[in-house]
Amino acid sequence: MVYVVSLNYMRLSGCQLAKWMLGKGQGTTMGTYDTLLLAFDVDKRVDEAESLWNMILHTHTRSISKRLFSRMISLYDHHNMPEKMIEVFADMEELGVRPDEDTVRRIASAFKKLRQEEKQKLVLRRYMSKWKFVHFQDERVRMRRYLSEDEDSIN
Repeated sequence: MVYVVSLNYMRLSGCQLAKWMLGKGQGTTMGTYDTLLLAFDVDKRVDEAESLWNMILHTHTRSISKRLFSRMISLYDHHNMPEKMIEVFADMEELGVRPDEDTVRRIASAFKKLRQEEKQKLVLRRYMSKWKFVHFQDERVRMRRYLSEDEDSIN
């Protein structure tokens, strides 16, 4: 019990320290932003994460990493906000950042939740690779990926 309380206190003080540093103009690195977004996600402080994200988006428009986009999309996914996920994904596409497979799956499920199956198929077709690599008997083997029967008809 004491251990959990001290961890929560440390996380809270870490958030406060990071926010103070950002307020002073120090520690404005993508790693700091990523850690702070993760802390906001764990603490269920979506509004603060969203205000930080908007600040990042307006300040570092051309240099936002794929990792930060994925972090924000996963944050919205954890809190069941598919419309917000799609907004972040639209910004990601606009800036020319290619999403990773996990992000593509999250966005496809967001479109599915919003009953936009055509856009779901379009995202899967555009960003999921046709091949995946698996390890078999200590060798890396390339295999054709089959997501579903719908995906087979798309290819």
